Amino acid sequence: MAPSPLALIASAALIAVVATGTGAIVLQQGSRFSHPRKVGGPFTMADLDGRPVTEADLRGKPSVLFFGFTHCPDVCPTTLATLSAALGRMGRDADRLNVVFVTLDPERDTPDALREYLASFDPRIRGLVGTPQQVARMADAYHVAYKRVPTKDGDYTMEHSATVALFDRTGRMVGEIGYGEDEASTFAKLITLALPGQCPPGGGANLWTTDGSTGSCGPRS
Repeated sequence: MAPSPLALIASAALIAVVATGTGAIVLQQGSRFSHPRKVGGPFTMADLDGRPVTEADLRGKPSVLFFGFTHCPDVCPTTLATLSAALGRMGRDADRLNVVFVTLDPERDTPDALREYLASFDPRIRGLVGTPQQVARMADAYHVAYKRVPTKDGDYTMEHSATVALFDRTGRMVGEIGYGEDEASTFAKLITLALPGQCPPGGGANLWTTDGSTGSCGPRS
């Protein structure tokens, strides 16, 4: 049986996984959040054209959320590239998903900077920006741990959770893509999320495993 979101969150300590040079440090999600029994909830951010975006705007479609920053040297570009490859394989079925990259670095990640950064990835990946307070509230609601860390050259990097969170059309968390999962596993999970109930019996990926196991469900012709 797949673990519940609560079990995964409660059992995960806040641990540094990668900490080399000035690279981003990957943090597992901990349980020290204002609503530890619920992942997701109200937020107010903005899209790259300045329009307000709230949790209500994500309802009606399954959603894929990833939090990071544009100066991230490896974790973020690697994850976004893997998502982009999987979305490309999905074709038009990817339009059934909200795929969102939320910046954790509002000081440097202006709308223009984030737009330029995301131009390297699938155009269906939307960027969200906000004030430091708005970012903090959304990160808390979605159980994303992050921290600004000074570097020796006087700059800073960000420690942050690296999990891609998967939500159904009602906003309920139903799975995750762990850092380092390959394109095949990512594709299997995204197509299963996009086409709930349309995979054959025994098909579709287990959205909580790290390898997209339990069959697969390909895009429709």
